[in-house]
Amino acid sequence: MRLAEAEAWLSSRIDHAATGAVAGDTDLLSLDGIRGLMAAVGDPQEAFRSIHVTGTNGKGSTGRMATSILDGLGLSVGTYSSPHLSSITERIQHNGAAIPDEDFGRLVGLLAAIVDQLSVRPTHFDLLTAVAFMWFAEVAVDVAVVEVGMLGRFDSTNVLDADVAVFTSLGKDHTDGSEGWRERIAWEKAGIAMAGRPAIVGVDDEMFVAAIRAEGPDPLIVRDHELLVEDDRIALGGRVVDLSTPWGSHDDLFVPVHGAHQAGNLAVAVAAVEALLDRAIDDEVLSESLQTVTIPGRFEVVAREPTIVLDGAHNPDGARTVRHTLDHEFRTLGSEVLVIGATTGKDPAEMLTAFGADRFDAVIVCEPDFRPMPADEMAAAAAALGITAEVVRDPVEALARARAVTSEQDLIIVSGSLYVVGIVRSALLDLVRRMESDISGE
Repeated sequence: MRLAEAEAWLSSRIDHAATGAVAGDTDLLSLDGIRGLMAAVGDPQEAFRSIHVTGTNGKGSTGRMATSILDGLGLSVGTYSSPHLSSITERIQHNGAAIPDEDFGRLVGLLAAIVDQLSVRPTHFDLLTAVAFMWFAEVAVDVAVVEVGMLGRFDSTNVLDADVAVFTSLGKDHTDGSEGWRERIAWEKAGIAMAGRPAIVGVDDEMFVAAIRAEGPDPLIVRDHELLVEDDRIALGGRVVDLSTPWGSHDDLFVPVHGAHQAGNLAVAVAAVEALLDRAIDDEVLSESLQTVTIPGRFEVVAREPTIVLDGAHNPDGARTVRHTLDHEFRTLGSEVLVIGATTGKDPAEMLTAFGADRFDAVIVCEPDFRPMPADEMAAAAAALGITAEVVRDPVEALARARAVTSEQDLIIVSGSLYVVGIVRSALLDLVRRMESDISGE
């Protein structure tokens, strides 16, 4: 199959992300499809070691940092993440390079030829996960850093017998918000922990830790207990962090990312790799490997004059983190403009409040291309909060509008959903490529 054909075929399969499955849907969520699929293709997930990462926020950043560290150690590293920003192939990477289009199409074609013979039809995410694991086995990765798609216990990726389980945070996504939602989410996420194998927990939450402990991991390493961020300092272009794990202490680690929350993500990533190796990482190797960390769409500065920042914060916790980072690391001489679009199922008033939308000089509301919350609904919520919001439904046009009302010393933040960020980021990259092509052609 060609890439476009493969994507079209995958899109015809059931997608729990699109249907809005939530924690506790045990009749809907199951590992039967992925288990049958893996058995049919020879259980490729058994060919490599793995670090399995779940969490409402922070798993993408933590996974990227762990991948950079493993790469810096000279290992062959696979990375599986979601969602993508521009191309579906971004989800499956080997040492930072996306799976080639032809390999993606070929492997999807192999799966398409066998799915009708299976007793349980695999989902869209089952199939993507199978492609990732098959390709990792083909290219012989030493270790894969695998990000959970949704929750954990019944996520397709949990067909892994992971060497290390990582838990970054606990939030309200993928739940109906009814009484007991925290316990349900904790139980779902705790399901990736493996008895007798290490688990790293990035949040000191007694109930969450208890749920993970019940799965029998060993050792269980919890932030602010066995894992410490000793110091965290803002630096030009990133942060400098001192941290300690059960295996060793590391001082003056520079990581080129923004936001105080990234210090905790870094500590978890270092602990996860050290748990995999069962030894401390050499400080020089660790420092060098962190220089290559990039986290597209996570407080990513993509332009200056005006400064344009992309952040895929898609829930109130993420929005509050964006606001905190703006307040403490990106104070500007000019005005601030928020371009925001969200998916259905979010509380628009809660999101706007978390972003501190009343403190922006202008708010422009748009719509993502996946399960969009109507822009008019977001604008109405803003109006109820006493905030004037302009509706420009197309994210690229919304950014253009933001640039039209800003000057060189101003700041524009595009946020609310990775699907909005992905559209805008692709458009900006296309513009840069066209400009470079025009220059080289002169």
